[in-house]
Amino acid sequence: MIKGSPASMRDVAERAGVSIGTVSNVLNRPNKVSSETARKVLAVIDELGFVRNDAARQLRAGSSRAIGLIVLDVRNPFFSELAIGAEDGAREAGYAIILGNSDEKTDREAGYLDLFEEQRMRGVLITPFGDVETRLRRLRERGIPAVLVDRTSSSGDVSSVSVDDVAGGRLAGEHLVASGRRRIAFLGGPLSIRQVQDRLLGLQQVAQQHDDVRVEIITGASLSILEGRRLGEQLAARAPGDRPDAVFAANDLMAIGALQAFVMLGTMRVPDDIAIVGYDDIDFARGAVVPLSSVRQPAALIGRTAVEMLLAEADEGADPGRQVVFTPELIVRASSAGRTG
Repeated sequence: MIKGSPASMRDVAERAGVSIGTVSNVLNRPNKVSSETARKVLAVIDELGFVRNDAARQLRAGSSRAIGLIVLDVRNPFFSELAIGAEDGAREAGYAIILGNSDEKTDREAGYLDLFEEQRMRGVLITPFGDVETRLRRLRERGIPAVLVDRTSSSGDVSSVSVDDVAGGRLAGEHLVASGRRRIAFLGGPLSIRQVQDRLLGLQQVAQQHDDVRVEIITGASLSILEGRRLGEQLAARAPGDRPDAVFAANDLMAIGALQAFVMLGTMRVPDDIAIVGYDDIDFARGAVVPLSSVRQPAALIGRTAVEMLLAEADEGADPGRQVVFTPELIVRASSAGRTG
């Protein structure tokens, strides 16, 4: 044993005068060794401070006590709350969550999927940025089940936990139209993100029911506060007659950014001149300078449910392809109040 290095199973075996196989039996199959031998080996383990390498043992067994979780943007409080829900559910079942942030980049997303496969995760939860279902099916064939989180499966054969984002977009649109808004700007990130598409679709379905309602689609590079502020500044810089009278943002971060732009520039009063509705109902929404109306989705429950579905598939042999869809709820606050039709 080298001074300063951790004790190995070989060190324990040499000090106790037994084989490495006997030490392994004491740790993993104590019924195969005598009580006297077990006491001697355990005493040496205590003396040397030996710590079993569970990671290596699990890799040899082809199974881990960890679940991989990949989210779009860990800086978004919605995904933080989702991860907490997943962690709570995993811990209760004796597992740990390993978190990966794709940062809305396909190469980072693929890198985490590679890593989680190499580490033989018990399963993978993913809020995808790219098209990953083929890859997830391959993981399942190799003994690593996967569940889509905050998005439904396009093929129907990958399990998923999501919210009905089309319905959420309709809730926002119906509320804005009922409050007298007719020129609605949709602020979103890349339309390649399925959730952004669905929320816009719900808004468009409402607009199609009213001849005098128009929807303007404005997309940014990301779903961030800074991008929302940049787009809000562009709207505020328009001539008064060319400005929308409402904004529906694809998430709360963009909505808060737009709200900041309107308040700081002072050219558009919220909600008198322009109403704002966000999506996710993060904690910052109700604490904004003008409390933000938002479509709420149960982030923690989504995370916990995804873990339960994953472990049912991994440990109990449940069939893949189950789809759980939660119903969103509109929370109305000051940012969209103050006008009637």
